[in-house]
Amino acid sequence: MIKVGIVGAGGYAGVNLLGILCGHPNAKVAWLMSEPAHAGKNIAQLFPHLKGFIDMPVIETKLGEKELGKVDVVFTATPHGMAMALIPKLLQAGKKAIDISADFRITDPKVFEAWYATPHKAVPELKTAVYGLPELYKEAIKEAELIANPGCYPTVSILSLAPLLKEKLIDPETIIIDAK
Repeated sequence: MIKVGIVGAGGYAGVNLLGILCGHPNAKVAWLMSEPAHAGKNIAQLFPHLKGFIDMPVIETKLGEKELGKVDVVFTATPHGMAMALIPKLLQAGKKAIDISADFRITDPKVFEAWYATPHKAVPELKTAVYGLPELYKEAIKEAELIANPGCYPTVSILSLAPLLKEKLIDPETIIIDAK
């Protein structure tokens, strides 16, 4: 059984992730962290559709030894910029991390800064992140300490184009993706 913690459990991505994990036979949610306004409330009180699936209080986002000692892996489903402050602490504690935010999707810090208008605050960790598309990076994901979850537009774009590029059926210079 893999013991899981979710930072950002009260947000859209965190709540959807929690729903998936509640049905996973090999995952046990050990704790849920969210913003101070959610702290102390039961997750099913905040999100009634979870009633009957999980009965657990939400704690404020503070990654101490007590919390880290209860988990094998931590998902960060946080607003942009927050995961890059948390991930180094997780990795130093020997925990696997799966970032659902955009903080670790682009491994080049200069490209990251160009797109997000802020310097990356965890460049060493950024360079170790494995892009979380199992269809393309299954073996690397198995060994990774940090997995960067791809977004929905990149996932559909990459997975639809990868076979065509692999077989050299299209010219990469002609690709235009217009996603809305």
